[in-house]
Amino acid sequence: MSAPAAKAAHSLVQWRKPPRSLIWGGIILGLSLIVAIWPSLFAPYDPTTFDYNALLKPPSAAHPFGTDSFGRDVLSRVIHAYTLDMQIAVFATIGPFIFGTIVGAFIGYAGGIWEAIFGRIVDATITFPFLVLVIAIVSVLGPGLGNMYVAVGVVGWVFYARLVAAEIKVQKRLDYADAGKVMGYAPLRIVFRHLLPNAITPAIVYWMTDMALAILLGSSLGYLGLGAQPPAAEWGVQIADGKNFMNTAWWISVFPGVAIVITGLGFSLAGDGVAELLRVRR
Repeated sequence: MSAPAAKAAHSLVQWRKPPRSLIWGGIILGLSLIVAIWPSLFAPYDPTTFDYNALLKPPSAAHPFGTDSFGRDVLSRVIHAYTLDMQIAVFATIGPFIFGTIVGAFIGYAGGIWEAIFGRIVDATITFPFLVLVIAIVSVLGPGLGNMYVAVGVVGWVFYARLVAAEIKVQKRLDYADAGKVMGYAPLRIVFRHLLPNAITPAIVYWMTDMALAILLGSSLGYLGLGAQPPAAEWGVQIADGKNFMNTAWWISVFPGVAIVITGLGFSLAGDGVAELLRVRR
């Protein structure tokens, strides 16, 4: 093989090599997904079983993460909480991602009065902090995960739509978009078959980060009593269970908090890796 050919082959291998952040993020999320799907394989006890002979026991060989005020094994509850919190990460973001992407593609391509109306919606939404709006909506609808998903969907789609609309506006000025019009393609075909695949990258990257934020949001609402309800095994609920025992039984709240940090780190690393990978390929 000649030197130029060898150099080209080496460049191709380097171009296809996944970023390190994507590898580590994928490992963390892969392990988290395995635990979320099969929690009973890893949990030593039933997460909802009370044991009044083991109240507030510190970490030990029998209970590596200790027990809570009802004698429940904290490790088992942390493991089973992966199922619920990973569901929150997906269900709280998939709706806003899909709906916001479709609306953003339409707004970015149509422009005009539609863009002006959407601009007012964005202004009204970002005026208030995201968490405050979600808490207000959940307070009106009532506590529970279903209402939390509704609240996040009502507010969250705007951010995806804004990202996609901005990218569509850039893409529709390029030559290939004009070529589609000259060839007589329908607007829907131009938008969803040609423009959107080249404009959706920022929304995908934001979605990865948003799933980490959804876990934090679900835990925050669980802590406030507006998300998952006891006795469900959920990290925010566990932290709330241990808030009155921080001086005597710190493990009740600390280990669920560590699980939140690790899972959020996995989503963040994966999001950074996906952004770098897509940026290189573009």
